[in-house]
Amino acid sequence: MTAENQGAPEFVGRTALVTGSGRNIGRAAALAFARLGAKVVVNGHRDKDAVDTVVEEIRKSGGQAIGVMADVSSHDDVVSMVDRTVNAFGSIDIVVSNVGIRRMQPFLDISVDDWNTVLGSNLSPAFYLARNAIPHMQKRKWGRIILISGFDGFWGQITQRAHNVTCKAGLHGLAKAIAREFGPDGITANTVVPGAIDTVRDWSQYTHQPDKSEIEKQIPVRRFGDPAEVAAACTYLASSGGGFVSGQAIHVNGGHYMY
Repeated sequence: MTAENQGAPEFVGRTALVTGSGRNIGRAAALAFARLGAKVVVNGHRDKDAVDTVVEEIRKSGGQAIGVMADVSSHDDVVSMVDRTVNAFGSIDIVVSNVGIRRMQPFLDISVDDWNTVLGSNLSPAFYLARNAIPHMQKRKWGRIILISGFDGFWGQITQRAHNVTCKAGLHGLAKAIAREFGPDGITANTVVPGAIDTVRDWSQYTHQPDKSEIEKQIPVRRFGDPAEVAAACTYLASSGGGFVSGQAIHVNGGHYMY
């Protein structure tokens, strides 16, 4: 933050791109960055109405935002989205990679196409985003890469999700590699790891898990998390107070599992 911005919201003069931000954790992150002064790019793939709603909510609150429909599993789409971000706001300073599909499949039923589809949707987009955003961050000697992982990539407790578990673990490996290589450029990279968060989801892919009430009994704070609590971890990592945190995983899980 420059001297003339002292006393202003934390992210005045910064641009945040949040993928998958039409709902749930991505939406909460987009709104949180906007409240703290960032110009925000809201991204979705299929539900344009949801993206437009988040953009309008930010604008009505006095913030700046645009919506960009893009399939982040496509490198070409990501290149175009980053270009639109820089053209609209002059920079791309904060990237939150928050997309993924969750498939429940026994390991021996996972085809090569299934494997490639899940990796292409859950892991590759983070690489595409970082690869195209980092050169812009290097110019300003400041950047924040935040990858949204999941507790199955650390705990490994969810069966029949080998492709998703691999991706979630791989995201943290990618964050560590970026943190090590680009720290001298003023760029940090971290992973945020949500636990049981109260989101809208396809429950058909969770039929092997206990009921929500049973899961709550396993969590020390006795409740599911709120998407805003995951968003708070993202804004912390991007803040001046989080500037010495890099290559780390921040677990937001109510004590459900501990490291």
